[in-house]
Amino acid sequence: MDSHERNRLILKNIEIYTEAGVINNGFIKIDTGKIAEIGSMSELTSIEDYHEMAMLDHYTVIPGLIDVHIHGVDGSDVMDGTKEALDRMSAALPKEGTTSFLATTMTQSEEAIQHALINVAKYMETQLFTKKAEILGIHLEGPFVNKKMAGAQPIQYIIKPNVDLFKKWQQLSNGNIKLVTLAPEIDGCLELIHYLRDTDVIASIGHSLSTYEETKEAINAGVTHATHLFNQMSGLHHREPGVVGAVFLQKELKAELIADGIHTTPEIVKLAYKIIGHDRLILITDSMRAKCLKNGTYDLGGQDVTVQNGKAVLSDGTLAGSILKMGGALKNMISFTGCTLADVIQMGSANPAKQLNIFDRKGSIAVGKDADLVILDKNYDVKMTLCKGLISYDKEGLHTNENH
Repeated sequence: MDSHERNRLILKNIEIYTEAGVINNGFIKIDTGKIAEIGSMSELTSIEDYHEMAMLDHYTVIPGLIDVHIHGVDGSDVMDGTKEALDRMSAALPKEGTTSFLATTMTQSEEAIQHALINVAKYMETQLFTKKAEILGIHLEGPFVNKKMAGAQPIQYIIKPNVDLFKKWQQLSNGNIKLVTLAPEIDGCLELIHYLRDTDVIASIGHSLSTYEETKEAINAGVTHATHLFNQMSGLHHREPGVVGAVFLQKELKAELIADGIHTTPEIVKLAYKIIGHDRLILITDSMRAKCLKNGTYDLGGQDVTVQNGKAVLSDGTLAGSILKMGGALKNMISFTGCTLADVIQMGSANPAKQLNIFDRKGSIAVGKDADLVILDKNYDVKMTLCKGLISYDKEGLHTNENH
């Protein structure tokens, strides 16, 4: 790795979506993985000791996308429990504009979950300056969910909420479990939600049959998040609003959304956006190992998943995660809802960073934050991704435009 690649770089002549607003023709100085200076080209003075990279016309830079719900990509899955699997995931994700993520587990045996937790914790200890997406922590999806809303979570491994078991798992993960998906209506769940709130872990309602009132009770206990809105949760009914109705009305909740047109139709995405707005939606992929691979049959928690024409399903037709890319979610949101790029940045970068309490270092382009950056063309396609200032993906060979 060249020393300049690690240290000082200037992106020039580019539209920048900063935390404070849009700079039409600007520059970003990057120093040792951090954003050192932002401004318009007319303000650029000292460039000594910086490596320059002039951008092409009509290119835009946005903050790196943060995926808080992803199981796998490029043939690998978090539940594989190996360093190689996490390496492949972290290397593949910058291609879609994802610069950091929560490694998401699924309902399996206690031993399998523990193995995955220990593996992620060890992997996170080795993350410094790499050309890969950063693992920010773990999203524990299940096993404390409702069997009637299992979806692709294997029913035989679903168990009742257990605070002592969670404490054990959190210790094994070195405190890296940041988000837990659970069903509040299950006996013992409110006690676990209280514990999560008291230890600064995000409690998320998901795979749940909670009524509207039960959801409000869960919010009072500490739930602040909803897992893949609409999917595997009690739906909206005119006499029972369910979890979906609670997400619509209760401002305390931020809600994940799989904007692939399959888990949620374009019309439902538009409806959710109109009701909930960009301040509370969080774009996710919920993707599985088949993402970036060809059609075929793949494993998900010991179950065969068939991937065909953009859809991943179990043998009974149940949706089993997605093969959506975050860059695709960004484009879909604009197409489905007519929202602006600034709105999508809020949903794909700022909201997850705020929810994870890391907005001081990620989620927007501002001086002092990590140089997690994504360069888009006029069609909003990802052309280059930088993770902490290092070029992690370069589709067009833009780094060859560097000046020394």
